[in-house]
Amino acid sequence: MNSSNHELTPRQIVAELDRYIVGQAAAKRAVAIAMRNRYRREQLAGEMRGEIIPKNILMIGPTGVGKTEIARRLATLAGAPFVKVEATKYTEVGYVGRDVESMVRDLVEAAIRMVQDERRAEVAEAADDAAVERVVDLLFPETRAPGVAQPMNAFAQSLGSIFGNTFAQQTPQQSPTAPATAPPENAKTIRDQARSDVERGFYDVRLVDIEVEESPQLPIGMLGGMDPAMGGGGADMGEMLGGLLPKKKTRKRVTVAEARRIFTQEEAAKLVDMDAVKREALRRAGENGIIFIDEIDKVAGREGRGPDVSREGVQRDILPIVEGSTVNTKHGSVKTDHVLFIAAGAFHMSKPSDLIPELQGRFPIRVELDSLSIDDFKTILTQPRNALTEQYTQLLAVEGVELHFAPDGIEQLATYAMRVNEQTENIGARRLHTVLERLLEDVSYAAPEDAGTVVVDAEYVRVRLSEIVGSANLSTYIL
Repeated sequence: MNSSNHELTPRQIVAELDRYIVGQAAAKRAVAIAMRNRYRREQLAGEMRGEIIPKNILMIGPTGVGKTEIARRLATLAGAPFVKVEATKYTEVGYVGRDVESMVRDLVEAAIRMVQDERRAEVAEAADDAAVERVVDLLFPETRAPGVAQPMNAFAQSLGSIFGNTFAQQTPQQSPTAPATAPPENAKTIRDQARSDVERGFYDVRLVDIEVEESPQLPIGMLGGMDPAMGGGGADMGEMLGGLLPKKKTRKRVTVAEARRIFTQEEAAKLVDMDAVKREALRRAGENGIIFIDEIDKVAGREGRGPDVSREGVQRDILPIVEGSTVNTKHGSVKTDHVLFIAAGAFHMSKPSDLIPELQGRFPIRVELDSLSIDDFKTILTQPRNALTEQYTQLLAVEGVELHFAPDGIEQLATYAMRVNEQTENIGARRLHTVLERLLEDVSYAAPEDAGTVVVDAEYVRVRLSEIVGSANLSTYIL
């Protein structure tokens, strides 16, 4: 869990969620308790810590009311690996679809990206310092210490004897630009001044030739032939050999600023221990991971023929993952016993009791999310940190357009959005995106040629939307 947020109380967690999500107090309380329980479990020692498993949550509510957003914001707040999957893309063996274990593999990949970003941030300063030194070497090669020839990789020599000189040619030897003589006496002064100039951007636009490392290509083709996502096959063999084979380098002409960025990435990769990253990522995925399974209601059919057979099969395939099992990935095995699963569905055509009993029992916490009202729409438009009106105001300000939303304009927007949801399909807060985009279409198209001040009041909204909203046929196709 993120060290800065792991001690948040449930009230504080709900307060943080309130900054982005309107209403849905019951769902926020449920996820806040689940997050806090993880902290409580981490404080325990001994056997009981392993016995306490997370209480998975089933969110029930129409689309567009905040189910996915609550789970995503919770994961961000907790600093936990998070993936969102659709239950409908999984099917049992014999039907077209993805293997259910792929959701755990996706979680591990998300955890690796998260840990890798953290480790790169930790070594960013050292990597940048090393990158600057490499740039100075490019600009003033005469100030470098004499190069030392690197020995040929023994493994590459062996492969070279089998497959020819391809690998031997890739083996790094003494750099052709390395000085053959000792550097001048004032080399240190020159390098110090050059280093200062590079850091302040004096050479940023100068073009230089650099060598960029590329992954070595294996001439022996695909090894193993297994799907890399299944945790084996050619991907693992490629990674293993890629660490032994010399890196292939390609020359490119770039600016000094771009060279510094490339060198910083390369140096950060050298400083980060990927084995340690994978170990930590596997631990986080198993201990703190959150998997959000959307559209669980679409596989809730039971006791039927045709598609119902496949739906029940999906539930039975998901069941062992939710119950707790060990899933093999190409980075190692991970247990799902302590992964928090949050399932969600509208349940328009079915109900939670249509799920198989075993799966129902694995989602003991049920929360129902309310449909949004006009007041909720008004709040969504104005109060959250990422409020839609603020987004459009800042977007158009880039083009010199000052956008102002009057209170009566907000009221009219919320009224129209609610009316369209009632007349057509209720898609919740997503309707606001559609209505606002239609409302500001002319302004967005005319900017920046027609920069100026635009006041969105009730009359402005009525002129542009009343005809569309008033016609059921038009609103069906346009909004």
